[in-house]
Amino acid sequence: MKLFDLSLKLAGFPMKEAQKHFAEILNVPESEYEAFIEKKKSEIVQFHLEHNSFYRNLCKGKNVENWNDLPVLTKTDLQQPLLKRLSNGYNEKNVFVNKTSGSSGTPFIFAKDKFSHALTWANIIYHFGWFGINFNHSFQARFYGIPLDFIGNKKERIKDILSNRYRFTIFDLSETILEKVLIKFKNNKFDYINGYTSSIVLFAKFLLKKNILLTSVCPSIKCCIVTSEMLFDEDKLLLEKQFGVPIINEYGASELDLIAFQNPQDEWQVNSETLFLEILDENNNVLPFGQEGRIVITSLHNKAHPFIRYDIGDIGILDSKSTWKKPILKKLIGRTNDFAILPSGKKSPGLTFYYVTKSIVEDDGNVKEFIIKQTKIDTFDIEYVSESLLSVNQIQTIEKKIALYLEHGLHFSFIRKEKLERSKSGKLKQFVSLVK
Repeated sequence: MKLFDLSLKLAGFPMKEAQKHFAEILNVPESEYEAFIEKKKSEIVQFHLEHNSFYRNLCKGKNVENWNDLPVLTKTDLQQPLLKRLSNGYNEKNVFVNKTSGSSGTPFIFAKDKFSHALTWANIIYHFGWFGINFNHSFQARFYGIPLDFIGNKKERIKDILSNRYRFTIFDLSETILEKVLIKFKNNKFDYINGYTSSIVLFAKFLLKKNILLTSVCPSIKCCIVTSEMLFDEDKLLLEKQFGVPIINEYGASELDLIAFQNPQDEWQVNSETLFLEILDENNNVLPFGQEGRIVITSLHNKAHPFIRYDIGDIGILDSKSTWKKPILKKLIGRTNDFAILPSGKKSPGLTFYYVTKSIVEDDGNVKEFIIKQTKIDTFDIEYVSESLLSVNQIQTIEKKIALYLEHGLHFSFIRKEKLERSKSGKLKQFVSLVK
C-alpha cells in the first residue's frame, strides 16, 4: 500500500493535478523560461492585489507595475493574525496551515492553498527522486526533533508511520544513545538518512571514533540528506567518509518550499519551478550573479497567502553560471541576524567565530559540538561538549586566531557542558548574539 500517497490524498491535496502541472513546468524550454517566470510573477502579484487586502495595503504608494518597486516582505510584516493575511475565499479550514520553527527568532503562522502545497510535495518528490528515493517505499532514518507533549508527539509518530520513517531522538545524543542508534542501523534496512546537520555530524563523529563505516553495518543506505543547519566542507567530507554514500545539502523554508537541493552534479540547484529567488543589497537593489546579498524569494503559486519578494533572513550568492531555469546557489553565508557587532563598529558574520573555533577544537576529536554566544559587545561564551576540558594551548590558539581574523581586545569564556541547548524543534544554533 502506498501510505505516503494516501496520506496526501486524505489531507485533501490535489496531487495528480499538481504533479501534472509540475511536469509541464519542467518541460518549459530554457529559451522560454525567462518569459515563463515573468508571466508567473505578474500573475501572482495581480492576484494578491485584487484578492488580498493585507498585500494591497503593503503596496500603497508603490508603482505596482514595476517589480523592483514592490515592497520587500519581512517576517515582522507577518506578525499579525493569519486571518488578516489570507486572500478572499480562503480560511483556516480550506488551506494548509503551519507555523515556522522560530529558529530565526521570529516565529509566525502561515498558510498555503492546497494546490500550492501539493506543488511543494510534487517538487520534493521530484528532487528526492534524483537519488532514487521514493517516499512510498524508501525507509528513512530521521534525525529530527519531535514535540514532547502527548498529542503533538503522537501526531508526529503517526506521520512517521505514514511516511515510512523511523525517528531518532536528537535532544540527547550521548554516546549511550548513539550506541542504540547504531544498533537500529544494524537491525534495519534504511534507504536514506534525513535530518538536522548537527545531529547527523555528531553521529558521524561517533562512527569515526568507533572506526565504523555505516554502509558496512547498513548496506542498504543510498544517500544522506542534511537540512536546516549549515553544512561545512570538512563536515561533508567526514559524512562522506563515515557513511560511504552521497551527502546532499538541502535548503528550504516551511513557509515556502524546497529552496535549493544539491543535484547529482554536486551543484546547489535552486528551485525555479515554484519559486523566484533574488539577491538584494541593503537598499533592495537587485544584485548580479556572483555578488553577496540578502536572499529574497517569491512563491509563484501560493494564492492563499502572499509571499512576494519575501526576505527570508539569509545571506547568499548566486553562481555566475546561473540561468533562469537553473539558478545555482554558490554559497549560503548565514542569517542576516547572525552577525556580531564588534567594539570597533565592525559587523562580522557569527559563523566566522564559529568556523575559526571549529578548525581548532575539533582537530583531536575531543570536542563533540559547540555553540558561541555574544553576551556583550566584546564578550563571548563558547559552550562545548567534550570528553575533557579544552587545553590552555587550544584556548590561546582560538583567541589568537579570532584576533587575526576579526579584531583584538575580545574576551572569551569557555564553558564545558554535558549537552547544549537546542530549539524546541531540535535545531542547534551555532552562533547567537544577545547584543541588541
